[in-house]
Amino acid sequence: MLKALYLTIGFVSLGLGGVGIVVPLLPTVPFWILAAFCFIRSNPALERWLLDHPKFGAPIRLWREKGAISRAGKRAALCAFAFSSALSLVLLPLPWSLAPLVPAVIGGTWIWRRPEA
Repeated sequence: MLKALYLTIGFVSLGLGGVGIVVPLLPTVPFWILAAFCFIRSNPALERWLLDHPKFGAPIRLWREKGAISRAGKRAALCAFAFSSALSLVLLPLPWSLAPLVPAVIGGTWIWRRPEA
C-alpha cells in the first residue's frame, strides 16, 4: 500500500516537473528530486532512470550528495522570482502586488544561501 502511494506521488511529481519544462515559473528539478525520493522507495529502476537522465540527473545527484544548487540553477530561480515579483507589481493593485514579494524574498534568500557546486 505504501509502495503504491510512493509510486503515485513519484509519477505526479515527475509529471509536474515535466510541465515545468514548458511553463516558465513552475520548477522542474525540485519536482524531479521529489520523484527520485519517492521512486527509491517504490521502484528503484525509475529512480536510476532519473539519476542517469542527461539533463536532470546531475542536479538531483548534486542535491542528494551536498544539498547544493548549481550557480545556473540559482540564477534561473532568482530571475524567475524577480520576474514574477515585477509582473505582480505592474499587474496587481496595492496591497496585493506586494504579496509575491514575501515568498520571493524568503525563497530567494534560502536558495542564495545553499551551497554551490
